[in-house]
Amino acid sequence: MARIVGSISTSHIPAIGGAIARKAQQEPYWKPFFDGYPPVQEWLESARPDVVVIIHNDHGLNFFLDKMPTFAVGTAAEYQTADEGWGIPALAPAPGNQDLAWHMVESLVADEFDITTCQEALIDHAVSLPLALLWPEHNARGEWPVQIVPVCINTVQAPYPSAARCYQLGQAIRRAVESWESDARVLIIGSGGLSHQLDGERAGFINKAFDTQFMQSMVDDPEWVTQYSNDELVELTGTQGIELLMWVAARGAMPEAVHQLHANYHVPISNTATGLLVLAPR
Repeated sequence: MARIVGSISTSHIPAIGGAIARKAQQEPYWKPFFDGYPPVQEWLESARPDVVVIIHNDHGLNFFLDKMPTFAVGTAAEYQTADEGWGIPALAPAPGNQDLAWHMVESLVADEFDITTCQEALIDHAVSLPLALLWPEHNARGEWPVQIVPVCINTVQAPYPSAARCYQLGQAIRRAVESWESDARVLIIGSGGLSHQLDGERAGFINKAFDTQFMQSMVDDPEWVTQYSNDELVELTGTQGIELLMWVAARGAMPEAVHQLHANYHVPISNTATGLLVLAPR
């Protein structure tokens, strides 16, 4: 059966794409952020994932306020990147793994998750930028060394799924992957967060104390965050900080016992607290 080799949770911010395009990685503003990724890139060379299940949130590219699924799974053969209005250069399309995607759809529905199945979908910076950060040389060549299965969680329009439900989704993803009849090596990516608010009276809000406690809990007490309602999480992390639900789902997809391979935390990048966490099964 397929095997999960680890998980990577990482922030995604449109400005990162601009920095990559300008080759600004060593500029003082950007260096502390980009310096967090070479150890992860090195680990990936030995982990050798074949397929990435990337848990992300859509930013109005596929879903808008009139149609907003709580959970959606992509089953396409290929995912094109699209202009979101931020001036980010389009990156290479990502190949999909339809076999795992359809297996996950059937397994998740059997696990009583009501999901939307997307046989066509575009990907925005929540998917393309983690790929570019983790495989920069492949990004420069306009190709990716992995296939993807995108899993989208609604963090745009309330009501959002709770942290507990997202953790359960991750557990269901793990069961699906581990029951997939394949010898593929699967990597889980949680794309989003951490604390940030882009507008309103609290624009620029960052809660470093909560972020660091949350990151540690992902290692040794992943259900710690489920004590909070989504209203409380928005109060603690900002309106866009609710993207930490992607980290929660990614952690749920890992075994209960994990060890931390690498972590990085840096503030701010474009009014956002950026986090990076790599976990492997213990």
